[in-house]
Amino acid sequence: MCNPEETALLQLEETFSATLARIDSLVLQPLLLATPEPSDPWGRECLRLLQQLHRSSQKLWEVTEESLHSLQERLSHPDAIGLETLLLLRGADHVLQVHMEYLESYTSCVVVQAFQKIAKRRSEYGQKQRKVLRQFLSDMSLEGTAGPTLVEALRQPLTHHMQQYVLLLLSLGDTIKERHPARELVVHAATLFGNLQSFMRQALDQAVATQALWPTLSSRLRDVLCSPAHRLLQDSQDIPVTVSPLRAQRVLLFDDTLVLLQGHHVHTFDLKLVWVDPGQDGCTFQVLTPEEEFSFCAKDPQGRVVWQWKVTQAVSQALRGKKDFSVLGAGLEPPEPPACRCVEYTFRMEGRLCQATYEGEWCRGRPHGKGTLKWPDGRNHVGDFCQGLEHGFGIRLVPQATEDKFDCYKCHWWEGNMCGYGVWPSVLLLSRYSTDEVYKGYFQEGLRHGFGVLESALQAPQPYKYTGHWERGQRSGYGVGEDGDRGERYIGMWQADQRHGLGVVVTQAGVCYQGSFQADKIVGPGVLLSEDDLLYEGSVTRDLNLVGKGKVTFPNGFTLEGSFSNGAGRGLQTQGVLDTAALPPDPSSIRKRQLGLGAFPVESRWQGVYGPFRDFVRASCPGDLQEALLGFHTQSSRELRKSQEYLCCQRGLLQVALQRKGQALEEEEDAETRDLRVHGLVLPLILSSFYPELFTLYLLLHEKEDSLYSQGITNLSLFPDTKLLEFLDVQKHLWPLKDLTLTTNQRHSLVRNKCFLSATECLQKIVTTVDPREKLEVLERTYGEIEATVSRVLGREHKLPMDDLLPLLIYVVSRARIQHLGAEIHLIRDMMDPMNTGGLYDFLLTALESCYEHIQKEDMRLYRLPSRWGSRDRW
Repeated sequence: MCNPEETALLQLEETFSATLARIDSLVLQPLLLATPEPSDPWGRECLRLLQQLHRSSQKLWEVTEESLHSLQERLSHPDAIGLETLLLLRGADHVLQVHMEYLESYTSCVVVQAFQKIAKRRSEYGQKQRKVLRQFLSDMSLEGTAGPTLVEALRQPLTHHMQQYVLLLLSLGDTIKERHPARELVVHAATLFGNLQSFMRQALDQAVATQALWPTLSSRLRDVLCSPAHRLLQDSQDIPVTVSPLRAQRVLLFDDTLVLLQGHHVHTFDLKLVWVDPGQDGCTFQVLTPEEEFSFCAKDPQGRVVWQWKVTQAVSQALRGKKDFSVLGAGLEPPEPPACRCVEYTFRMEGRLCQATYEGEWCRGRPHGKGTLKWPDGRNHVGDFCQGLEHGFGIRLVPQATEDKFDCYKCHWWEGNMCGYGVWPSVLLLSRYSTDEVYKGYFQEGLRHGFGVLESALQAPQPYKYTGHWERGQRSGYGVGEDGDRGERYIGMWQADQRHGLGVVVTQAGVCYQGSFQADKIVGPGVLLSEDDLLYEGSVTRDLNLVGKGKVTFPNGFTLEGSFSNGAGRGLQTQGVLDTAALPPDPSSIRKRQLGLGAFPVESRWQGVYGPFRDFVRASCPGDLQEALLGFHTQSSRELRKSQEYLCCQRGLLQVALQRKGQALEEEEDAETRDLRVHGLVLPLILSSFYPELFTLYLLLHEKEDSLYSQGITNLSLFPDTKLLEFLDVQKHLWPLKDLTLTTNQRHSLVRNKCFLSATECLQKIVTTVDPREKLEVLERTYGEIEATVSRVLGREHKLPMDDLLPLLIYVVSRARIQHLGAEIHLIRDMMDPMNTGGLYDFLLTALESCYEHIQKEDMRLYRLPSRWGSRDRW
């Protein structure tokens, strides 16, 4: 059974569909056909708007026809087709959207007076169509011009139709029961179209007010502001308001823009970048924009309420990108616009940001959060901002003179200046490599400050590199300078970009000099050490030539003390006393002789590294500063061991390491247990960042021992397997000869590199990782492979005593041929987790050290069997 309201809705849809068809055929189509193609821009814009209105009218007619058809089906089969099948109910949101599109097209035509302008162009149109228009306007006089008549002809059917929609839907909702399946749909549709009716009334009023605004403006202002998209929300001529400090003569609030008129000047502000703050008294409120702040003052509190409400509402709608149904008075507190937004804006006022475009996050009128800043000259900055300034990690691109190259500055920023760790510049290349120098280190207030590395390009005419401390953009404090042109390296103190204080110079020829420097010059006596261990104490020239009084100590213990000179073309000349009575020095003391070991204490050398790292750890490793940790560098294991006091007393870095391993920090874990865990977890986290540099230092420190070891390995590699096992005094019942597969012409005595092959291949993996613990695990697996091979030979499980293990381990080490084993062993020993002291790893590492030392001995290098292993002395 159908309700009377459904029959009334059917009649209403029939009437509205017929009205739309008549408007289209009798008004819109003739108007478009009668209008020639305009030549001026505004004429073309008006024609475009009329065409858009025609399309939206057609779409509205089609939806009305669909609704009419669903009503006819419902009334024809009331028992089979439920009320909820009506398009007006099940598709209320779609019907609403089509009405909104038609309303938007219609009001855009009204705003720019499109009907009046088109009617003027074809005056005969008004005369021919007066009788047609009379059919739609029963209550309106036709004494006016054709333009306003057209406006009202299209407005009246729409408003009447919407009014009847709301009345019939409300009545339908009252007639059906509470539990009816269509009850919620009817209530929803009535609410939607009720809101639309209110919004339609407001939108039509705004369009008429906007249309009435243009004649009150000068032609110049009208050309700037007139747009079909603009809707006037408030005019200071209706509710007076004064703006300071600009003192605008007139204030116009559109739905997308705030306009301040000052003479012939127009100041426009995008509402997406407008923030509203309540004022200090009842008549004022504040407006914030990216470059200016204004105070709006009304004559009374009521005026302030209206202006503040409308500005706030307009900002909210602009940010949402769509209009809603809010009406002043329906709720005086509009939804508060978000303080943080993401918008693009180009700065206009003079200053460092003039003509720069910022795209990203904003907060209260300032760039705040992630964003991109682009200048017209090609500079770009991508990163974090805080209150309008670069703050946090950021990357800045600065174009070079050529078009295809950029300097890339990757660093931390603090209140607009480079501060913290960064790379300056890191070159971004579009074609080929080219840059002068690159700095990697810390900044403060835009200047190099703290620890940093400055390095010139490889192809620079005078290549150089400096690693050390900086103060206010100058080299100052401890640092290492490398002069590629002279082949020299200076290690020592600096001041004001010059060598100043104690320092060590190392030349390409292997000569080392330690002395005092002042203003980049050598002052006073010093100590010079040559590559052949000749030692000189006295004065030298800039080129490290001997001059003045001094003493030379030769490697054999002879001394020469006197005066030295070095004339051009005459070579070195001296007058002094040669002492040949001294005993020759201990070779081991000469081999270990180095300069500068006690001159620069570890704790004073790298404060620029430890300072930021210590602050980072003490702050519990905040995520926004983790990039600074990537800049952490150290020069030896001793510096790293010094830093353990910082690692073990803080929880932050331990948490980072545990997160990398997918673990969590136990809250009730005691400090001692946590300190022991820090080493094993944190060291692998940071060691990989500087392992190549660190291992290079170990190579240099143990170069001579590794050289003797390499000679021993070379000699032992000449032995076939059985001869080497015999030479190493391995008991014959442990030889894995049954593992060897021989050819018909081969004997055991000729086989090489086949015995204990699995253990040899396992030990070779010790160089494939940088983690000390993983290196020890490789050593443990090697020991396991040796025991497994012996157990297989004996046919039973067998635990090797030290007397049997050591010669077998020497065999495996000799066959593995690991380069720089001494550097590896010492690095593992220095970096080994303290928890492993005295355990299996410590035992195996000590055994490997014994093998390393035995291979260096003279009897190994001269094929003589060692008289005794002496291994028990090490335990």
